Amino acid sequence: MPENVTNVHVPQVLWAQRDDIVYLTVAVEDVEKPEVKLEENTLLFKGTANNQNYELNVEFFQPINKEESKWGVYAQKHWMFIIKKKEKGPYWPRLLKESKRVHWLKADWNKWKDEDDEEEEENGPQGGGGGDFDSMFRQMGGLGGMGGMGGMGGMGGMGGMGGMDDLPDLNDMDEKEDSDDEKLPDLEENTENKTETESS
Repeated sequence: MPENVTNVHVPQVLWAQRDDIVYLTVAVEDVEKPEVKLEENTLLFKGTANNQNYELNVEFFQPINKEESKWGVYAQKHWMFIIKKKEKGPYWPRLLKESKRVHWLKADWNKWKDEDDEEEEENGPQGGGGGDFDSMFRQMGGLGGMGGMGGMGGMGGMGGMGGMDDLPDLNDMDEKEDSDDEKLPDLEENTENKTETESS
């Protein structure tokens, strides 16, 4: 351990879930010498970043399937875990076994979906929920730290965006008058109050 390393800190963790998956992101960049130990009921994550030791101990609300879970470096910065729940079912009411609030755990609203939204998606035209973790990681930017899973590379241009032909030409907007552009009348001076104060 380097000499300049300070006490052990709990990293900020973002989480979201589906009926069969839990997403965890350890929001510390460039973790050196990470140690990950995932068990059926717990996750231990240790590492050093910016001369600080970080350690995360999580006891899950319910058991998970460690063999089908994956983790690695997301977007070349943060550690991300896609944890397969042991049993598919309703959303967990919380991530942790213990119900007390912890300052380091926050909802990841970028990945969060309500249970109702997920049911609609599963019953949609593509069906089936999508348990292909490898493609899920690739869609999220690749995991440079996982063996056999290279990053996503350049995304290139976005090409034409369909459905944009119906929008008005913004260059024409200056030529048309808008009803909000009408000249407002001048304000009238309130002489009633002025007369009362002068006579006092």
